[in-house]
This record gives sequence, structure tokens and C-alpha cells, in this order.
Amino acid sequence: MGTIALNQLKVGLTIDLDSTPYMVVNVEHVKPGKGAAFARTKLRNLKLETIIDRTYKSDDKIEEAFIEEKNLQYSYHSGDFYHFIDSLDYEDITIERSKLHDTEKFLKDNLEVMALYYKNELIMVNLPNFVVYTITHTEPGIKGDTAKSSSKPATLETGAVIQVPLFIEVGTKVKVDTRTGEYLERAY
Repeated sequence: MGTIALNQLKVGLTIDLDSTPYMVVNVEHVKPGKGAAFARTKLRNLKLETIIDRTYKSDDKIEEAFIEEKNLQYSYHSGDFYHFIDSLDYEDITIERSKLHDTEKFLKDNLEVMALYYKNELIMVNLPNFVVYTITHTEPGIKGDTAKSSSKPATLETGAVIQVPLFIEVGTKVKVDTRTGEYLERAY
């Protein structure tokens, strides 16, 4: 582990705080006229996804957290266990549903994901931000129906339900933001 100087704190850096990995999501360096420089930070706990505020002075020890990244390909699930193949050594990696933090609803066959490990412990699985899915069920849109909102529920091939525009039909391929579950556009 390396120690980081106050002026090296920047957004995206991962640091170790009480043996927990945090990512810097905001930093404001302050150099007052009198006194020592300091930095106000917002840190995201990579295990719990919570945000904390923390102020660092120039003499504080800031330890860098080394995060290992593994490219995995989704294979299948059985009960609460999801199976992935490590893209490097083709090892079968099993991940519990609770570690997926609700992203499992967007997993589809052969989807490439990024698993983040800290001290050999899985802390997060990141899906691609945008993925194309096929609509497997939705009610037909009714022409001229503007009394309701201009969207309707639709089921993706993974079983996830999202809101789509009224013109979307079964079999349509759609691009979805996996971070928010929002429909973005039709995919061709």
C-alpha cells in the first residue's frame, strides 16, 4: 500500500479508510491565507455504496486502496448463486445475489461485466452502462391514448420490468441504462 499526499487526492482515486475501500467522488482543495492546506472530500464506500464527508489535513496519512479488476462473462444462475467465467483463465466464479446489489435483473447470457476485488474480497460487480435487450412482454399501445402517461411497463428477456414508450412492441430490441433501469432508445 502506498501513502498519498494531500495534493494527490483526486476524483476516482480509491483509498483505504479503516480497512474499507472508498472512492473519492468529490474533492475540494483549500489553501487558506493562514494555516495549513486541507481538502474536503466526499467518499463512496465501495462495499455499502454509502457516501461520507471527510476532511483531510496536510499531515493526515492517506492510504491508497488497490482494487483488482476482473473481466467476467455471465453464464447462468442457480437459486441465489450467479455463475460467471473469468475471461483470463476461464475459471468458474460463483457470486451470491446479495453481492450483485440488484444488478442481477439486467444479467443476460454472455454479458461481460467488471468485478472489483479488494484484498481478494469481491466488493462490486459493474455491468456495462448501456445494454441492448429484447422485449418479451408488453401490452399493445392504444393509438390516441394520451390520457395516461406516454409510457407502459415492458418485460425484458432477463425478466426485469422497465417503462417504455407506447409504440414499443414484443420482439423490439431496446437500449437500457443498467445503472437506472431507464429505456434510452430502440436498438437496431
